[in-house]
Amino acid sequence: MRKKIVAGNWKMNKNLQDGIELAKQVNQQVLGNNVTVILCTPFIHLSEVSKVISKDSLFLGAENCASEASGAYTGEVSAEMIKSTGATHVIIGHSERRAYYNEDNKTLNKKVKLALENELTPIFCCGEVLAERESGKHISVVKQQIEEGIFDLSPEQFSKVVIAYEPVWAIGTGVVASPEQAQEMHKVIRHLITEKYGKDAAGNTSILYGGSCKPSNAKELFDKPDVDGGLIGGASLNADDFMGIVNAF
Repeated sequence: MRKKIVAGNWKMNKNLQDGIELAKQVNQQVLGNNVTVILCTPFIHLSEVSKVISKDSLFLGAENCASEASGAYTGEVSAEMIKSTGATHVIIGHSERRAYYNEDNKTLNKKVKLALENELTPIFCCGEVLAERESGKHISVVKQQIEEGIFDLSPEQFSKVVIAYEPVWAIGTGVVASPEQAQEMHKVIRHLITEKYGKDAAGNTSILYGGSCKPSNAKELFDKPDVDGGLIGGASLNADDFMGIVNAF
């Protein structure tokens, strides 16, 4: 039985004090929920947010990690450092990292492996831009991202990965992929997993939708058979909105 997951991606928002307060508000509302709820915060928030959440019901994640284990990489934060804060998850390959920082599939593959080596659950992101969708290349683009990013993992390693499909044209734009479009790609991804790792692995892999998901449309998206939750951006910055999405299950 694959997990239902809602992960908040705060991006570069909230100063430390406001982030702690937001985490406290979510923590108060999330107790007893049957959904795996994750707060993915800026690096500087991790250790402090870790102190104010109930770790049996609310999990902590980072928004990125370095592609090297340690060394002379000024400004970078390693997977080991992230793990030491109490975090359990890390977002890898978000479209903004790919677009703004030129992170390619080879680099992301290294990050996934470092996360796994440090017992962090990677939330591996994939998705197409608008031009790729309009030209009919969206499936081949996502296929390549997944094959090059995570399909060289062993079955045991792969079993620890969460996948997030994010149509880039629907992130922060207010445009949402229709539930049918989301389901189509989630089904494609699950089929790719079946071909590579088998039916059981595909049935146990959580695939999240990311892209302007909010309380008003979450239930319709989550009702689709291959959509197992959401990677939430803007709506995760307000506790009531975020929990409205969590409660859509």
